Amino acid sequence: MSGHSKWAKIKHAKGAADAKKGKIFSRLAKELMVLAKQGGGDPTMNAALRNVIQKAKAVNMPNDNIDRAIKKGTGEVGGAVYEEVSYEGYAGGGVGLIVKALTDNKNRAAAEIRNIFKKNNSDFAALGAVSRGFERKGQIVVEAAGQSEDKIMEIVLNAGADDMVNEGESFVISASVQTFADVCDALQKAGIQPISAEIGLFPLTTVPVKDVSVAKAVNKFVAALEDYEDVQNVYVNMEIDDSIASQVEEE
Repeated sequence: MSGHSKWAKIKHAKGAADAKKGKIFSRLAKELMVLAKQGGGDPTMNAALRNVIQKAKAVNMPNDNIDRAIKKGTGEVGGAVYEEVSYEGYAGGGVGLIVKALTDNKNRAAAEIRNIFKKNNSDFAALGAVSRGFERKGQIVVEAAGQSEDKIMEIVLNAGADDMVNEGESFVISASVQTFADVCDALQKAGIQPISAEIGLFPLTTVPVKDVSVAKAVNKFVAALEDYEDVQNVYVNMEIDDSIASQVEEE
């Protein structure tokens, strides 16, 4: 998944910019609401909710905001009802895109997201056309500096992780949806704080892009989608090498 992790670095940089604009708080609040509605508001009994609370605290989201979002999800406090919707399509170079959104108005979201696709010379594909090439799983990234690879490997594999890859600056750990929370808990108990931990969609195969202009166009497309308030995540199967990734990040 080296292609994905390199793209994740770009998304991480974009995420920092989003945080400055305050958009990430809104996205996390929606996610907390939906997860609390689906699995209850007690994070000890709802692993997915617990993970998002950790993500919210990592970006310094106020506790009051977190509590209010959870209470909205459980119905203790009134608020909009959000639904998850998905859209699929292709960017330049045959790169597949999956857009996950949380919205209180599916018709509005579909129209707005389709408009972004059209502005980027694309349109929706049939559901399944792109997503059949992705799998849903957990990915945890731990900074390598100052850490023992053997120790972390032992911790995560004993907790049920599928694999761990050394990518130089970081260790990338993959886990099934079922074991993801156990792996996160094991790292936490060992005093290891991940750079990121998420359950998402990861490509089974990637599409290599060697043309900088194509990579930049894909990045522009993704950025436009992520700027729309209802969009929570955009997943791509683009694979780029470090030299192209650095040029895309400069955009």
